[in-house]
Formats: sequence, C-alpha cells, structure tokens
Amino acid sequence: MTLRRFGIITGAVCALVFGIVCLVVSGVLDRPTSVAVDKFTQLLAATAAMVSYWRAARQRTGVARRWRLWMAAAMAFLVVGLAVWIWGQVILGVTLPSSTLAPIGFMLVPVLTLCAIVVLSHGGSGTLPGHRSRLVVALDGLIVVGSLFVLTWVSLLESMVRAWATSGPGFATVVAHPALYLVMLIVLLVSSWTHRSVRQLPVLFIALAGIAQSASGWVFAYLVSKGATAIPTAADIGFMVCPALFFLSAIAPGGAARERVGSTRLRAGELLHLLVPYLPMLVTGLFIVVGTATGVRLNPLEIYVGLGVVLLVIARQLLTLIDNVRLLEQLRDSRERLRHQAYHDPLTGVANRALFRERLDAALAGTSPVVVLFIDVDGFKDVNDNYGHAEGDAVLRIVAARLQSCVRSQDVVARLGGDEFGVLVDGYPQPPEEIGRRVLEAMSEPHRTATGSHVIRASIGISHREGFDPSLTADDLLGTADAAMYTAKRLGKGMVVVHGSVEAEMS
Repeated sequence: MTLRRFGIITGAVCALVFGIVCLVVSGVLDRPTSVAVDKFTQLLAATAAMVSYWRAARQRTGVARRWRLWMAAAMAFLVVGLAVWIWGQVILGVTLPSSTLAPIGFMLVPVLTLCAIVVLSHGGSGTLPGHRSRLVVALDGLIVVGSLFVLTWVSLLESMVRAWATSGPGFATVVAHPALYLVMLIVLLVSSWTHRSVRQLPVLFIALAGIAQSASGWVFAYLVSKGATAIPTAADIGFMVCPALFFLSAIAPGGAARERVGSTRLRAGELLHLLVPYLPMLVTGLFIVVGTATGVRLNPLEIYVGLGVVLLVIARQLLTLIDNVRLLEQLRDSRERLRHQAYHDPLTGVANRALFRERLDAALAGTSPVVVLFIDVDGFKDVNDNYGHAEGDAVLRIVAARLQSCVRSQDVVARLGGDEFGVLVDGYPQPPEEIGRRVLEAMSEPHRTATGSHVIRASIGISHREGFDPSLTADDLLGTADAAMYTAKRLGKGMVVVHGSVEAEMS
C-alpha cells in the first residue's frame, strides 16, 4: 500500500472512530445501547485488524512474515476477549471485576505483541551485536519497569492494591492488563532506540494502540478499586480507539526508517539510548528522597525493588563497559586489516609498491648499506597465454614465497606490478652479487602448481648504497635497479646485473 492511500484510509478511520466516540459519550443513546455500540465497534475493528495482519503475513516472507503472524495471533485473542466480554457484560450483565475468560484474552494481547516486537528487532540491524543487544534490551526494560513500579507504588498502587485485595480473584487480572501493556510499551521504546528495524510506521501505530489501551486500563482499574460496578463510557475511549489503531498498524506500509549517513553528531535517539535507564531511575530516586524527607516511610517491598533496580543498573553499566572494550578491540583489528590491505598485494600477500617505497625511504634515512633488487619474471606471459590467468596467479604466489625464503625476515619483498618484484635489503651482510645469485638459484627450480610444472627464470637488476648519501633518493635507487634489470634482459634473461658493474651472472 502506498503512503498516500494509507493516509486517506487513516483519515477516514479516524473520522469514523471520532464520530462513534462522540455518539457514545454524548448521552444521546441510553446506556445499554451506547455500551453495545462501543463494544461491537471494538469487536469489528479487532476482527479487521486480525484479518489484515493474516493477509499481510501471507504476502511476505522471513521476519516480515513472522512478526505479522504474532500480531495476527494477538488480534485473535483480542477478538476472543471482546466476544467473551460482550457476552458476559453486555448480554449476561456480569458484575465487575470480571473473573471470566475475557481478561485472559486481553492480557495475552500485549504478551503476543511483545513477541512480535522481539522477532522484528532481532531480525533487523541493531547497534549492539547478537546476545549483547538482547541482554541490554532486557536490562533496560527491567530497570524502567522497576523504577516506575517504585514510583507508582509509593504514590498510588499501594492504596489500590489494598482495595483490590478485598475484591476477589478478579483484581489480579484488572491490574495485570494495563501493567502488561506498560511493559510492552517500555520494551518497544527501548528496542526502537537499539534496533533500526523497529523504527517503522506499523510499530508506531502499535505503540499508539498500547498507550490508548493502557490509559483506559488504568482508569478502569482505579474505578474498580473504588467499588464501581459500571464504568462510564468516557473511560472507555482508549478501549474504543485501540482496535482501530491496531487495524491501521496492520495495513500501514512497512520498511525501517532510513538513517542519515555521514553525520558525526549524536542523534536524539542515540542520546536517549545512552540515558536509558538513568532518567526514570533519577526521577524515582528524587521522588523517594522528597517523600522520605517529608515523612513518607518505605516498606520492605519498596526497599527491595529499589535495591534490585540499582543492581540492574550496575549490571547494565558493566555490560556496557564490556561492549565498549570489545568495540575498541574490533576497531583496532579493523584498522590493522585496513592497513594490511593498503600496504600489501592481495594476490601474493607480500608488500605492495607503497609499502616498499615507505620502507626504502626509511632505509635511506639511516647510515647502513642498502641494496635494492628489481626482479622481472621471464616467461610469465607464456604461462598466462597457454594455461590461463589462474595458473599465472599460482606461479606469482610461488615466486613471492621463494623470494621471501631466500632473504631475511627483516628484508622487504614486494610486488611492484604485474610480474615485477622488488627486494629491499637494509644492512646487507654480503656483496650485492651474492644476494642476486641466491635469488636466481631459488628461481631456477621448476614452479609446480596444482595443474602442472613450469620453468620460470628471472632477470634481476641491483642498485645499492654503501654509505649515507643525502643526495640519493628512493627514485634514484629504483631507477638504476630498473635500468640494470633491462640490461640483464638484453644480455639474455635469467641474469643478474649490478648497476655500475660490468659483471653479469648467468643462471
């Protein structure tokens, strides 16, 4: 569905719901009729939401299908709960608080919706990896719920529970219903801060439905605690709006919200995630401090829950520190990998031209003797033409390995391009000719690959610096070694030529 079409449907649904709400609360209809219109409208909207979620799930695959199936199940229980409630309250006239199966159906709605949120969040990208993300979300939810529990218990819930304790078995379902929606909203809010996949239009309408249902649920619970046997229709507004919002969430176009790329500023969502759960804990702490200062005494339940919240915050902080250490290690490893990729040849694994130049400049800045070998692989083009590039790549890897084996570990072997290699020997213990002869001997053995054997020779040009010379540059040494290599190729290939010497060694 396009966003434009969804906007038109949303406007029509909102207008219809607004009209029904005005009709129900206006007093134009008698109470039984207004209650019937109220409940049957909820049942119709919940059924439409269930069917829409089921149809949307059938048209999708993967995570998009699974979380919608969970929502279809949640809407099915909402339909069952409303149907049983209509039968008991509207038709049979059961008194409140109800001990029928309807509250159980209502309570399963936020539970199954919570399962859908978990599936959606874990099926998309997050700011934290794997199990760490799930654990942080669980800790944040528990901390916020615990903080709000202490806050509401001190201010309101304790007196309500005392009244509910004399109301029979229905009181547990009365308080559990809005409390479960509150937990669902908290988990949804925390998940939206840590998972981009949750930040989409259908989830927004799910949150609005949860807010509406929870608000009327708490009003309902308060009135029941005061002994009310009939609930004013105005207190039912949230219940009337909720199924319509669930229906809109079922038909809303999906897709996670896009993130701005390239900004280094801390966005509002990221800032809120950093502050969770410290803000609700701070508010609760201030409330308790002020209450204690004014003579309010805390009972053991409030103290134990408060200590539990503090311990959860400490655990979350330790987990955050562990994640930060892991992220730093991953960043360091990533930098090392990027540096290795930037300074090494991806085919052979030896240094590339950039690293070779860097090491040569560093060697020339010192006073020790420096030798540069410029090596051209003779016959490599024939291998490529006759056996293919894969075979040529295998030969180049063998050449690189043999060059590394005939020099010291501190010396630099580099692939300068194509079939050309360079060797840098800093502080050589032998004459340059000996180093070149050792390389020729290493190259003279047949190059055996997985598919065959190839006889490869090399033409080697050598330039060297015996002592410190500030006027000598890396380009000078590379240029003279390159010229010596071409001299070796003209003399017949498979030879080594030292710049400034008339000697040539044939392999």
